[in-house]
Amino acid sequence: MTVMRDTVVKSLARVTVQADENGLIPEYEVLVNLLPVALLNTFMERIMAAAPPERKAEVEAGLVRAAYECGYHTGCGIITSDIFNEVVLPMVTEGEKDILRGAYAAFTAWGWAKSGIVQLKEAEKMVIRAFDYYEADSGGDGLRGFMLRGLSQAFFDLAYADPYPDGMDTFVCHQTKGIEAGDPYGEFIVVKK
Repeated sequence: MTVMRDTVVKSLARVTVQADENGLIPEYEVLVNLLPVALLNTFMERIMAAAPPERKAEVEAGLVRAAYECGYHTGCGIITSDIFNEVVLPMVTEGEKDILRGAYAAFTAWGWAKSGIVQLKEAEKMVIRAFDYYEADSGGDGLRGFMLRGLSQAFFDLAYADPYPDGMDTFVCHQTKGIEAGDPYGEFIVVKK
């Protein structure tokens, strides 16, 4: 699937995406903000630092949930958009598998995460490896890939759970390795709840 990935990354990277006067990008059938990654990381680290130790897990879950909600609703818009249909769908030969592969190629093309699927068992398990992602240089302690965790869970739900919007929260994503924790890459595993 390297050919598909390379083609999708090159094609989507050429698409000119411009923010409007409000800083929103009206592409992919959704509105997306164009904000610097440093803003997200600073916000996330301040929230984590302010949380008392007994509430850190709750705050982390909230950050993952925010990314999940965004990824689930925005992801549905992306994978049903004209651009996705034009660039990715012509290469889909393996259904949901290829749509997921196309989604991670889109993540790479848009600068969200240089990531890809390294293992996929349909409707059961997916392993993602990321060599760059928003929180990779967040400066915090421990595993911090909250955004990619939420997005990976969301996209697996969109691919294998009940049709949108009824398939929410069928799967969960855990991070097992992270660049921010000194590992050579981030690893994210999605499984059924």
